[in-house]
Amino acid sequence: MTRRRKIRSSISIPITLGAITVLLSLALLVGWSFLLGQKIARSVDIAGDVWLLVLGALSFVLIIVVLVLFVIALARGIIEVRKQDTFIDSVTHELKSPLASLQLCLETLGRAGLEDDAREKLRRMMFEDVDRLRAFIDDVLEANRLSYARPGMLNLSDVSLSQLAEHSAEAVRVRHKLERDEVFIDVDPELVVTTDRAALEIVVNNLIDNAAKYSERPARIEVVARRESDKKVRFEVRDKGIGIDRKNLKRVFHRFYRVEDQEVRQRRGTGLGLFVVWALVKQLGGDVQAFSEGRGQGTTIRVALPVAPVENTS
Repeated sequence: MTRRRKIRSSISIPITLGAITVLLSLALLVGWSFLLGQKIARSVDIAGDVWLLVLGALSFVLIIVVLVLFVIALARGIIEVRKQDTFIDSVTHELKSPLASLQLCLETLGRAGLEDDAREKLRRMMFEDVDRLRAFIDDVLEANRLSYARPGMLNLSDVSLSQLAEHSAEAVRVRHKLERDEVFIDVDPELVVTTDRAALEIVVNNLIDNAAKYSERPARIEVVARRESDKKVRFEVRDKGIGIDRKNLKRVFHRFYRVEDQEVRQRRGTGLGLFVVWALVKQLGGDVQAFSEGRGQGTTIRVALPVAPVENTS
């Protein structure tokens, strides 16, 4: 709540000052127009005064437009800076937690007389922490790369959606310690798309991982894919987790955005996962949408992809 108050305070100051400046400019415009109008009424040769009135009015309007655009740009800049501050806080937390765990495991492994079972357990913990760090760094690097990527930079190949979904689901099961029946795959083994495998794998990994992250145990996650037409495939990841308020459904794909909710904040995250999904799906020529009936009602993320790559006409 304190962070939200700071954001509102930071935004309200330039908006208030801008509004006051615009009102003063309007008052000056009205007053100046009134005085010049009276002069025109008393003047015999009014042509020059009329042009002066028109040019002055246009100048004032231009000043007001510039002021409004400046205030909007300033407010957006402040919001972006605040989002990046939140992102840095999240990054710090995401890095500290696994690094502290790795340090503790290494210190424990250095003790004499450690049982083989305990050693193996520590090894698995270290592997999980490294996997978490790898996935996190991949998201950060991918988000940064997508900020500068150009359309059409794809490495195309035939991809089996069934195999890709199974591979991603297994990786998420291991990462979140899920039972096999907590992630259900319903994809036709013969469903194949021609696309960038690496990009699509990141999309599917992030969607299943997100569903697991925001679900209570036991999780109920469904991965479903269907051919909608000769040209399009629909891929959905559904969960019965904490859900999303309808007002936030579009905003969840914004970079650094995380829903202002205690249940969401309790889960690790940086607000980059769904942004990466959105950006990669757009590069693949598809579209992505989020659906939820609200809090506690679960979430469905639907991805529509072309069966074959879209020709780049630019």
